[in-house]
Amino acid sequence: MSLSSTFAIINSAFTSTAAQSSVIASNISNVSTPGYVREVANQVATSYGGSEVVSISRQANAALLDQLNTSTSESAAQTAISTGLSTLAATVDDSASSTSASGALQNGTSPSAMLGNLQSALTTFQATPSSAAAAQGVLTAAQNLTSALNTGANTVSSVREQADQSIATSVDSINKLLGQFQQANDSVVSGLASGGDVASAETSRDSILTQLSQQLGISTTTNSNGSMSVYTDSGVTLFQDTPQTVSFTPTATYTATSVGSAVTVNGIPITGASAPMAVQSGALAGYSQLRDVIAPQYQTQLDQIAGGLVSAFAESDQSATPTQPTLPGLFTASGLTSVPADTAVDGLAASIEVNPNVDPTQGGSLSLLRDGGISSPGNSAYTYNTTGAASYTGRLQQMSAALTATDSFAAKSSQGVATGLETSNSLTGYATDSVSWLQGQNQTASNAANYQSSVVSQASAALSNATGVNLDTEMTNMLNIENSYSSAAKLLTTVNTMFSALLNAA
Repeated sequence: MSLSSTFAIINSAFTSTAAQSSVIASNISNVSTPGYVREVANQVATSYGGSEVVSISRQANAALLDQLNTSTSESAAQTAISTGLSTLAATVDDSASSTSASGALQNGTSPSAMLGNLQSALTTFQATPSSAAAAQGVLTAAQNLTSALNTGANTVSSVREQADQSIATSVDSINKLLGQFQQANDSVVSGLASGGDVASAETSRDSILTQLSQQLGISTTTNSNGSMSVYTDSGVTLFQDTPQTVSFTPTATYTATSVGSAVTVNGIPITGASAPMAVQSGALAGYSQLRDVIAPQYQTQLDQIAGGLVSAFAESDQSATPTQPTLPGLFTASGLTSVPADTAVDGLAASIEVNPNVDPTQGGSLSLLRDGGISSPGNSAYTYNTTGAASYTGRLQQMSAALTATDSFAAKSSQGVATGLETSNSLTGYATDSVSWLQGQNQTASNAANYQSSVVSQASAALSNATGVNLDTEMTNMLNIENSYSSAAKLLTTVNTMFSALLNAA
């Protein structure tokens, strides 16, 4: 081997170790960077016996990355649903209890608990029908009940509005991520075409996909030129050389009859009941499910309870030959002039109130609770206690019995939202079933969110173990590179000495 060949080998050694050292340093500096994939400098032998770094590749694992993205989407959907349900479930927290002076048990915040309080207050009033305090207890219990229904309905609207806002935020994030993905994808394609280093661009692209999977479920394919296409988990194209347009029109205020806008991709709905290819996972799917299905279902249950109350406490014509219509009695709502059918109570939970005619603070009379005539004071047709006896309990017994009598409830709202509860039940039984339904939904969603979060942690750990940076390994590799550099330096010194000897000999 000539000295000139030796110099070439030494030069290639220095160049190669410098390239390897740079890659190792990059790995070490990114040891804590989420999603970073370990890079490796690939060497080949040269024709003169040296070596050179010809490319830099990543220790990627497509299968584990897909698993992480899928679990991330599932977790995001369940978390969105669980967060909304926990807010709704707070309206039926029946953990506290205390006894009031009127004898009513204030045992929680749910409509079911408030119905129990009303029944207890009615029982107390029946025992002492001339007691103003007992009458006030019934009024207070009734007001607490309507307040619970109002709060529940308002919370449903709030949850739907928040979900709608979150959908808008998610859509903005999706569009931004798709724009970033195009930049990274273009870098990969152009880099591969020119033979450049694309490892960093590929890592960036993978990281963007993981962020995108937080918003909606995705699947990907890689084309022959290295370009990647992205689809929703339902098959709608999100990216193919260029990003598709994801659109959404927010709805500021929600009522019981509001229908939120669908998210569309180039005009194709991917959320909502009319979506031909609805997304199945990701925060977008979770918020859509919460806004369009779960919250409206609970709203429908509350409206059915409100309608049942108006009907149960309605007053009818007590004349020997009735001619007057049945009217709302103790429970009514602004503008309500008749007892609504069970299929026409949409939004009633938000507006139900205790009839002002029985509230002394609004000019009403507590005696109407016992005697009747709440619906139309002064109209004898609606008076139950025709003798004016202070011991009369007939009307109180009717009202109390109405709470436990079997009644019919609608299976769906006028908007087609199913209640999910039995249609034949007592008012108290229906309210209890509603609370159980909501608490069950909340517990199931919470368990699912916790489970999916654990799956994400396991998938992330598996991907990190397979593709991430091990600091001990990198430090060992760096030490080896330093030894190689030291050996090359010593060889350079030796060759230099030989050259000097040759020159001096001449």
